[in-house]
Amino acid sequence: MHVLLIHQAFAALDEPGGTRHHELARFLAQRGHRVTVIASPVSYLTGKTRSALESASPDPEQPGVTILRTYTYSALHRSFIHRVFSFLSFMLSSFWAGMQVPQVDLVWGTSPPIFQGLTAWALARLKRKPLLFEVRDLWPDFAIQVGVLKNPLLIRLSYWLERFLYRRADQLIVNSPGFVEHIQERGGRDVRVIPNGVDPAMFDPPAAGLGLRQAHGLLDKFIVMYAGAHGMSNDLAVALEAARLLQEEPDIVIVLVGDGKEKPALMAKSAALGLRNVIFLPPVAKTGMAETLAAADACLAILKPIPMYATVFPNKVFDYMAASRPVLLAIDGVIRQVVEEADCGIFIPPGNPAALAAGVRRLAEDRAWARAMGARGRLCVEQKFDRTKLAESLAELIEGMR
Repeated sequence: MHVLLIHQAFAALDEPGGTRHHELARFLAQRGHRVTVIASPVSYLTGKTRSALESASPDPEQPGVTILRTYTYSALHRSFIHRVFSFLSFMLSSFWAGMQVPQVDLVWGTSPPIFQGLTAWALARLKRKPLLFEVRDLWPDFAIQVGVLKNPLLIRLSYWLERFLYRRADQLIVNSPGFVEHIQERGGRDVRVIPNGVDPAMFDPPAAGLGLRQAHGLLDKFIVMYAGAHGMSNDLAVALEAARLLQEEPDIVIVLVGDGKEKPALMAKSAALGLRNVIFLPPVAKTGMAETLAAADACLAILKPIPMYATVFPNKVFDYMAASRPVLLAIDGVIRQVVEEADCGIFIPPGNPAALAAGVRRLAEDRAWARAMGARGRLCVEQKFDRTKLAESLAELIEGMR
């Protein structure tokens, strides 16, 4: 089969960001399928534009995967209005590019951003092929609760588009079991869960992480690491407040790896608070994530305390578990169930800096306990969230849509 994937936020393995779709595309190609990805040249995480990627380029390591970068308005992180322009520009340019792709057997759309779902639907109908629509978060509800989407007209249009796509998809898939009821209530019929996960082999053998520690004078420190987007949803101001409460603990350092719209403000706040125990580092591609996480003693997953975030399965949690690191989990809901059932981390009430600081202290005071939790997390992802096994489920679903 030839699968056409429309995905503005697609990240290849040599880029920072979530690489779920690159890994799945490679698996499908290994199984004998072809995958063409239409993506943006503008990084969804950093806002930077990749050079010389405006035309189709085969994946050099996996025959059968072609990545086509098409025009996208680049001011993604400037403001909400600029972000909408970015989404709309990709919606139009990806439609034009998709029309040029011949002999497609299935169109795979994914949200967010939800606007590209309209492109996928239009391409599927014009090519008279099935539409597989994937929901990766519950937009627009997330945007409304965070406070990004406020305009009543845009909210009504967004809800209309959400229902339109759910009802017209030939097959729906979600990456978290927490999304199923929401989608069914809005007209989605056949919803399959193919959860976020991780390829444990990407974290074998465990790297030493000494390079990062040596480079920043952290050889004898207890490192709490956050790796991912620095956006409005990620609530990293809480991590800075926790760091302020930990300033009298000289052995504890918080390392924030990544990029995003809120990073300059976070760096300014850290400087204003005089935090000597916080280090900001640039984003890391998936190919370098094993070595980066190996420098950590514990890893932080955090989101704002809003009800809708109880439905999510964040990718980073599974990366932390694969790296055998205990998880400081400041997210309630379905992902909390995973971490507590595996006994691989500590739940922190979202939005509570004092509780986060206390959790860090507990792990730092009993490092053997922390290492044991990390080992249990690794075992859990090997047994339940191995991306290769999850990709087999996706391949079987796609093959059944011929």
